[in-house]
Amino acid sequence: MDDIDRALVVRLQQDAGQSYATLGAAVGLSAGATHERVRKLRERGVIRRTTVEVDPAAVGSGVLAYVMVDSNAWMGDSKAAFEAIAEIQEAHIIAGSASALVKVRTATTGQLQDVLRRLYAIDGVSGTHATVVLETFFERPLPL
Repeated sequence: MDDIDRALVVRLQQDAGQSYATLGAAVGLSAGATHERVRKLRERGVIRRTTVEVDPAAVGSGVLAYVMVDSNAWMGDSKAAFEAIAEIQEAHIIAGSASALVKVRTATTGQLQDVLRRLYAIDGVSGTHATVVLETFFERPLPL
């Protein structure tokens, strides 16, 4: 990736709905050249997908929790079980005192409790430690 590719990705992370003409003007390229660069970034896997950022509270998912998942077995084969719980936004196998870390969004703490119950139903899960977020100061795009 060169400096122009980095600049394009930074601007796309800020607003993926920009036109190629707007993006190109910001980095000194034509709309066509910008389109070609973005296409190549997608082909190389630098840009995995284009999405819309939604305010979770505005759509009824205002409770955010990070849950450390303890296990008595290797959790690396449990991807499908974690994916089956729709409220889990991210799931990571981690090193350290826990085996997995999941990011959960729900409307209520009662729904969070239900997610914790469903986590316990996954083979090998022996415990959870949930941390509920009270306020998010900021979330950053990936620095380039």
